[in-house]
Amino acid sequence: MTFRFSSSPLDESSLRAGLDDPACGGYAAFEGWVRDHNEGRRVRRLEYEAFEPLALKEGERIIAEAIARFGVERAACVHRIGALEIGEKAVWVGVAARHRDEAFRACRYIIDEVKHRVPIWKKEHYESGDSGWVNCERCAEHGAHAHAGQSHRAAPAADYSRQMALKEVGAAGQEKLRRASVLVVGCGGLGVPAMTYLAAAGIGRIGLVDGDRLEASNLHRQTLYCLADVGKPKVELAAARLRALNPEVEVVTHAVRLEAAAAPQIIGAYALVIDCTDNFSTKFMLNDTCVRLRKPVIFSSVYQYEGQLQVVRPERGGACLRCVWPQATRDGLVGNCAEAGVLGPVPGTFGTLQALEALKLLLDLPGQLAEELLVLDLLTLAVTRVRTRRTADCPGHAHARLDAKSAAPQTAIELSFGSLEEARADGFEVIDIREPHELARLPTPCAGARHLPTARLLHGEPALSAANRYLLVCASGKRSLAAAEELRSRGFGEIFSLRGGIAELCRDGAASTA
Repeated sequence: MTFRFSSSPLDESSLRAGLDDPACGGYAAFEGWVRDHNEGRRVRRLEYEAFEPLALKEGERIIAEAIARFGVERAACVHRIGALEIGEKAVWVGVAARHRDEAFRACRYIIDEVKHRVPIWKKEHYESGDSGWVNCERCAEHGAHAHAGQSHRAAPAADYSRQMALKEVGAAGQEKLRRASVLVVGCGGLGVPAMTYLAAAGIGRIGLVDGDRLEASNLHRQTLYCLADVGKPKVELAAARLRALNPEVEVVTHAVRLEAAAAPQIIGAYALVIDCTDNFSTKFMLNDTCVRLRKPVIFSSVYQYEGQLQVVRPERGGACLRCVWPQATRDGLVGNCAEAGVLGPVPGTFGTLQALEALKLLLDLPGQLAEELLVLDLLTLAVTRVRTRRTADCPGHAHARLDAKSAAPQTAIELSFGSLEEARADGFEVIDIREPHELARLPTPCAGARHLPTARLLHGEPALSAANRYLLVCASGKRSLAAAEELRSRGFGEIFSLRGGIAELCRDGAASTA
């Protein structure tokens, strides 16, 4: 057993021996000792207790996650229970890996996850004679019960009493939620509040789709995660947090970017889909797939301080995304969070609204958003409702229009160069389509480049020649690709996009000097 409890003192040498492996060149360990103070009060001794059936299962899951995520060979954790004196070892974590970096990171991961997810409580005995149970693993509800004098040995259990008190929910409604299945596509700013509220509400099965890894810049709006998680797959982080929040919920992970080929099989296993993505190609692909499968889907998108919300009910013959937007907007023409900026509560608000609409739909509550597009400006709190109508030809074209433009090969329009000077030497005129504030932060790394922001390029009069060759450049290559596609559709055949944008050039330059 790689996670266990011990009522006897821990011997680090024997514990480490259990991890010996001649293939491993790195070993990292963590030891937690009983200290003589807590929050300014002098401590005489401690007592640890745990709900072992749940704790052992969750602890084993954490060890397995660490081995899989960091590629380590062996890992183990032992936690003391019972009475401990000052200076005694309370917890030990050990990791053996081929390299030291993996061992360090896996060790840190295990102790952090154990503190957050495993139901362990400690009783502080103070020099003043007072004592009290402290939930060191942050299971707040159970800690409150212990503080009130109730047994701290009872298994933590989900409590839906507050929502069941609503006459529209009750026991029958809660049972509907337990039998429900929801797929959340995207574990970012919209997905975090959506999936959290669904899990807390007791949805029986939640599917998560996301192929990205967590970045530090995500954290101001994706508050389910923490700084120590940076670099890890979001879908795995989210699943772990949801299971800790509500162990009764089945969480299924799909660590992929959802593509048209795989979408029907994944979506078909769920009753409802919530779109929490940040790109138009996936949104329209989801729309088309859900229309074909007659699955309801809840869409939302945000831009800076405002956002939109639409519930598509193809099983009821309602308007779909293409009824409102017949032509899919190309990715990159509208700035994403990295380029346009966003305040964290904005996607948080709309993700919460998506969860609310999902619960209203599953419980058949009144006031469901139907046949309308809700637009909310969070700066002014102005609300606009736009009526939507199902167009006559939409059902027949939904499948045929599986966003052929986004599915078409795009590599021919994207080019890579070691520098923009190389592009100029090959006969390209370089056009930087970033906004002025972006140029102020990072000038174009090419003396002869032309600056033409996206809006002027597409909607002004740039006087481009159909005979010349142009290379469009932006921060990450997304806007330049979308703009190049648009200009090609207007007859400019020699328009190309720099793959990866300025960011890729900077990375290549750093690598070449390393």
